[in-house]
Amino acid sequence: MIAVSSCLAGINCTYAGKNNLQEKIKELVDQGEAIVVCPEVLGGLPIPRTPCEIIGNQVIDQNGIDRTYEYQLGAKKALDICLKHHVTTVILKSKSPSCGKDQIYDGTFCHKLVNGQGIFVKLLQEKGIMVYNENDIDTFLKEREKR
Repeated sequence: MIAVSSCLAGINCTYAGKNNLQEKIKELVDQGEAIVVCPEVLGGLPIPRTPCEIIGNQVIDQNGIDRTYEYQLGAKKALDICLKHHVTTVILKSKSPSCGKDQIYDGTFCHKLVNGQGIFVKLLQEKGIMVYNENDIDTFLKEREKR
């Protein structure tokens, strides 16, 4: 089974209350090949919500409020869902403090990227679950066809 960021499947759950629809990803969900997860919502954060970025080992919102607990809780709940559904691969929203793979925003709220992993991505990688972001969808689909 595959899991995908809810926003990539067209669900309005981003911090701005919108989505980041990727038609190929939505198609996987519509065909029953993927499930949707949003760690931020699972952690109890509202839609819309104040933008957050990782600063050191904490997730801080743009107003300076520590949201680490909500991000960790949501990542754990999302991981539990993935394990329950025997997910082996996830496709997540790039740059997110939850779902960012390889690069995340630097914590200055100036749209600068640094090397790093989102909170949820770290948990997935610890469990050996393959992580892609929406920019890798074509690579993922090609690899999947070869199996």
